This record gives sequence, C-alpha cells and structure tokens, in this order.
Amino acid sequence: MTAARDLFLVANSTDELGGVTAWTHQMARLFTGAGHRVHVVGVHESELKMAVPQAPGYAVTSLYERHPATARPLRGARRFSLPARRAERRRVAAKKRARATLESVLAPAPPGSVVVVTQVWPMEWLREIDTSHLTVVGMSHESFAYSRASHRYHWIKRHYPHVDRWLVLTQEDADVWAAEGLNNVDFMPNALAHLPDVPSPRTEKVVCSIGRLADQKGVDMLLDTWAKVAPFRADWQLHVYGAGADEPQLRRHCRELGLDGSVRWRGRTDDVPGALAASSVFVQSSRGEGFPLALMEAMAGAVPCAAFDCAPGVREIVRDGEDGLLAPVGDVDALADRLLRLTGNPRLRDAMGERARVNVQRFSEERVLELWEDLFALLER
Repeated sequence: MTAARDLFLVANSTDELGGVTAWTHQMARLFTGAGHRVHVVGVHESELKMAVPQAPGYAVTSLYERHPATARPLRGARRFSLPARRAERRRVAAKKRARATLESVLAPAPPGSVVVVTQVWPMEWLREIDTSHLTVVGMSHESFAYSRASHRYHWIKRHYPHVDRWLVLTQEDADVWAAEGLNNVDFMPNALAHLPDVPSPRTEKVVCSIGRLADQKGVDMLLDTWAKVAPFRADWQLHVYGAGADEPQLRRHCRELGLDGSVRWRGRTDDVPGALAASSVFVQSSRGEGFPLALMEAMAGAVPCAAFDCAPGVREIVRDGEDGLLAPVGDVDALADRLLRLTGNPRLRDAMGERARVNVQRFSEERVLELWEDLFALLER
C-alpha cells in the first residue's frame, strides 16, 4: 500500500485541446484512484477547449480566465506611451493576483507534498513563491531536439537545475540533458490511456490522422505525402481529425493539391477509439513530438502506424518494421512509401496491427503508475 500524498499537477492550461491536457487529467485520475489527494492547476483557461471530466473527483484551478498578456519592456517610445504603461500595470496586477492564487493553493500543503510542473512555462509563476516545503518535479513533454530549437531550451537550462527532479520522456533524451549538465534528470514515459475491448477490424479503406492543426503536427507535410499516395490508392481516403488555427491554410493547400475528393476534414473528436476503429492505418506527420498519446492509442486499437521518426519517444513506442513503419522526419517521399506499403498489403497491415496492440501494453497505466510511486518514494528519502 503506497503512502497517500498531496499532489499538484501544474500545467499551461487545464482545458486546452491537446495531448498534455489529456495526460494531466489521465494522471490526476490515476493518482486519485491510488489514494493521493490531487489538485490540477492551469495557468489559464483556453479558448480551444477539449472535453474534460465534469466532476473529476479532484480540485481544478486556473490562475487566469484567459491567456495572460506577455511582458513587453517599456523601452524607447513605449516608455512615454500612456496605453502601454496602463497595459503593463494591468499585466503586473493580474500576475500578482495569479501568484496569490497559486500561493493559496500550495502554501497549506504539508511537507512531503509533490508539485509536478507538467510543462516548462508554469515554472515562471512557481519560481515567484515559496516552495521550500514542497518537492518540485519539472517535466517536458517534448523531445530534447524540439526544445533545443526553441526558447524553452534556455529557460530549462536557467530554471531547472534547482528542481528536485527533471523528467523527460525517454532514456535517450535524459542522457542528452545529462550531457548538458542537468544532473537531476530522469525519464518517465506516458501511459497508454485506453485498450479497446475490440480492436479495429482494419476493413475500412481509411488512413487516419489525429492532432491539432498546428505547425508542429505537420499536417501540411501529410497533405504533400497524400498527394503522392492518392493516385495509386483511388479507393482510399485520408481522414484528418483535429482543430486549430492553421485549418483555413491547410484546407486551401488541400484544394491546391487537388485532394478534396480523397481528404475528409473530420474536426475535433472526443471519441478517439471510435475514429481509430473506423480506420485501417494511422499516420503521424509531426515535426516534433514527445511521447505521443495518439500513436499509442492507434497501436492499442491494432491500427498499424506510419510516422515520421521525429523524436526518441516515437521510436520508443514504434518498433520499426515490427509493429509499424517509420520514415526520416520531413521526408514525404519516404512517408508516402510507408503508407503505400500499409495500404497495399492487407497481410502486412494485419500482422503489424496485431503486434502493435500487444507491444504497446508495456506502457500500461498500471506499469507507469508503479514508476511514479517508485519516484515519489525515492524523492522522500
């Protein structure tokens, strides 16, 4: 029997459409079920929302009603701009209120409580309050390479050496961060959220993509890939599930490629298992990933995957040539080849799909929860 703890999961948002939000509520549910007292905290409420539990069984708090304003130094002509000075005063006042809210949540927590900062950005607020009585675990849900190419790399190097443990998603990335001087680094995989009772029959001539319609997910490259596949698979369709700011441009790109007859824009879905059950192949065209939940869910449904090998987490999940097919990141010709192989060979689809369903269960919720409990016990020593 594990010891009950106060656990706080602090994320960018508690309701934003995306994998980290889904992971946050999944882990909150698992920790609550294991007897821990859980509080989910988000920096802000989101405009593009995902379905979250109405009565989750744990506390949920947002520090802001909407995305907070970004700090803009009062330099040059801005020093003399009355609107700019007023906006800065409003931003500072709002951040002071947000900081007070976060402090009211964390200050009463007993010693031994654990704060898991699930993304890099919320650490900005956490660093401004007293957490000396708490164990602080920092996390990133993206690969080292994706962080390295962004401003988050310098933020991590500056702020994360102080946390009790810095978690990434794979041993491969943990080794790279250790070489960068972060000696508190460890890794923790995401957990498989759902294993359908009945796998996909793989009878529909549908290739499925699930993800936000944003640059990171590479749907533009997926359309370029499908333009190479569609002429050889006239009886197949590509179903794109997701929503996001890039949708108008992507639809326009689809029309320009002449793909409107074979691409279906399905919008966001709260029934991922249903979408996968109606598909025979899953495709992931991301420029960068962490440990993608949608990829694991597809494999759990026995839907074989073709994906860009864009992160250690992807090749940790997919065993290339055994339970899925990987292509070099950004190589649309190679991804098209993988899709042509899977769509053109029912025996290959079935064999890889069935192996995928078995292999992905090594990331079961029970196993990952055990890893978290081991980590909590280690940090308590």
